[in-house]
Amino acid sequence: MASAPRAFVLAAGLGTRLRPLTDTWPKPAIPFLGATLLRRTLAVLARAGVDRMALNTHHLPGVMERVARDEGARRGLAVTTVHEPVIQGTGGGLRGLQRALPGDDVVVAWNGDILFAPDLGPLLAEHRASGAAATMLLLPMPPGRSYGVVEIDAGGRVRRIGRPGPAPLPGCTAWHFSGVHLLSPRVFEAMAPEGPEDINHDVYPRLFGEGGVRGVVVDAPWSDLGSPASYLEAQSDLLLGRVPDPLGTESPLAGRTEAGPLVEPGARVHPDADLAPDVFVAAGVEVPAGVRVTRTALLTGARIEPAETVAEEIRWLGQRLSAPGFSRP
Repeated sequence: MASAPRAFVLAAGLGTRLRPLTDTWPKPAIPFLGATLLRRTLAVLARAGVDRMALNTHHLPGVMERVARDEGARRGLAVTTVHEPVIQGTGGGLRGLQRALPGDDVVVAWNGDILFAPDLGPLLAEHRASGAAATMLLLPMPPGRSYGVVEIDAGGRVRRIGRPGPAPLPGCTAWHFSGVHLLSPRVFEAMAPEGPEDINHDVYPRLFGEGGVRGVVVDAPWSDLGSPASYLEAQSDLLLGRVPDPLGTESPLAGRTEAGPLVEPGARVHPDADLAPDVFVAAGVEVPAGVRVTRTALLTGARIEPAETVAEEIRWLGQRLSAPGFSRP
């Protein structure tokens, strides 16, 4: 019988596209609909039986470590953190986490800035049965995006990873990588012993010749929350009921019968304020009379002036971040 999987969460990134929000919180620790993004990640991992997690830090390491330990304790997950004074890349980061939390069963490797809720149980079983060193969870390319592509052949073997080209390799189809891998010990054996490296572009090509990397296309909503626009798009999707909350029955949206703004207990919204259905208001925030708010996250410490119109913004602690180009209806 397979032992419980471990999870490695990559959390060392700088989050430059979300600055200055990420000057306050590392990306996996940013607030999203009343909880850290990491809380939703751990909800998905716990449902798959994960009982141990390792997470790397670099940017705001004290904040990230505290959040990781608090969220792990909430789930009953044992948490190990590894600080990287120099960022080691995805491959180097995973290598360091394997050394800190060793084991010989499958690891769920998870990019810490994504909102994603695949059913990991069957995928883990398929990965173990396949004998592959790694399984990459893939998706159709999100509309209007130009992420790098993963090309797989008819047998599900990954043949090439790179930027979108005019056409995939003969006999292959191109997909978008979700940021989640299932890793067997052989992946770590293929890594360089020291130094930064990227798992997709440095490590996996060493395994292509033996067919050691496979791709599986999954059907689950996904967002990277890497920019103000994608953050607010994901918020709208959940508030408007387009996609389910990874928190499931623990979600503040659970049991709602219709879409509408999410106003936390302790927030003060004047009866003459107008909030669109895709607005979040954190506890302690005051929304004065005459205010109109659409497609906005009013996080802890957000400030709004009377009769102000607020659209497509993230506000917190007296700061604001606009989301130009966010035009999804």
